[in-house]
Amino acid sequence: MAEAAASAQSGKVVIRNIGLLLSGDLDRPILDADTIVIDDGLITAVGQAADCNTEGATTVIDARGTCVAPGLIDSHVHPVFGDWTPRQGQLGWIDSSMHGGVTTMISAGEVHLPGRPKDIVGLKALAITAQRAFDNFRPGGVKVLAGAPVIEKGMTEQDFKDLADAGVKLLGEVGLGSVKAGYEAQQMVAWARKHGIQSTIHTGGPSIPGSGLIDKDVVLEADADIIGHINGGHTALPEAHVCELCERSSRGIEIVHNGNEKVAIAAAQAAMQLKCPHRVILGTDGPAGSGVQPLGILRMVSMLSSLANIPAELVFCFATGNTARMRQLNCGLVEPGRAADFVFMDRAQHTAGRTLLESVQLGDIPGIGMVMIDGLVRCGRSRNTPPATEIPVVV
Repeated sequence: MAEAAASAQSGKVVIRNIGLLLSGDLDRPILDADTIVIDDGLITAVGQAADCNTEGATTVIDARGTCVAPGLIDSHVHPVFGDWTPRQGQLGWIDSSMHGGVTTMISAGEVHLPGRPKDIVGLKALAITAQRAFDNFRPGGVKVLAGAPVIEKGMTEQDFKDLADAGVKLLGEVGLGSVKAGYEAQQMVAWARKHGIQSTIHTGGPSIPGSGLIDKDVVLEADADIIGHINGGHTALPEAHVCELCERSSRGIEIVHNGNEKVAIAAAQAAMQLKCPHRVILGTDGPAGSGVQPLGILRMVSMLSSLANIPAELVFCFATGNTARMRQLNCGLVEPGRAADFVFMDRAQHTAGRTLLESVQLGDIPGIGMVMIDGLVRCGRSRNTPPATEIPVVV
């Protein structure tokens, strides 16, 4: 079903009566618009109903005054094959995350595969296979960008060229394999970047057997594109070292659910004080030893908003537009030409917050009433979030 759905076309879709439209763009997080028009999975117009061509729609959705935001992007997951994780022996974790508003996931390495090959031929074969498999299979409609090899000693520039030529665009977490020295990682990261492959580095204490401590000096020397789980996965570097990384590096600051929450707050506040909030992106770092978190990105948004005291509409940008721009994705922002991936939310029933944004600022997670991917409705009222006060309807 997921394979068939991936190739379906939405036709013309109109979303009307939007109460709050979050853009995903830090420079303008809230849009003055109540209507979105979609054609075959792409946004064609955003504005007031009177200014949009809504005629001839095959699907009309009445948002009923709820909030519409770009679909959430989980910047750090560890898939294996299909919608199954051997890490927790669990089926359906990706579909379950879609019920948490996640419409795109980015692999930081298929590291939990039992017997994961660590020889160079094997790791390249696994990366290419994972990339192909998830390109063809979208559980719950979720776009999983997979095929992220964990680099090992002995790799040459030709290996990175081979991976890039085969369609691999990501490296798994640098440091989960045998390459742990800063100078060694720097050379391989540079080869990857030269051939269009984006890199993420493990930050903090070891997470799985075979990984090790990656300290601030290694992170700075390696100069990967993304400082992966800057708040540790699970064990964080000292808070002062994390703040130093925010200041001395210009790379992406990735904050994850399965890390140190105190340091997560410190990293987010540091980015705000350094006036570089555009560098902050969010992930779950699951599946992991602590499990699968279908609501992990929503929980990160509410935590950073409430405890780091960052306006909720800005934190939603960390989970959408920031990631889309850093990862060069055609989603995450509400503007014409972008993929029509949306999460429809409202304040949870009986929250103390009077509005959705206020409820998030108070630390509650919103209720999800609908998720759309490529203009197609993938679920109605979420089975995982608290019930939303109001939900959209397909007219």
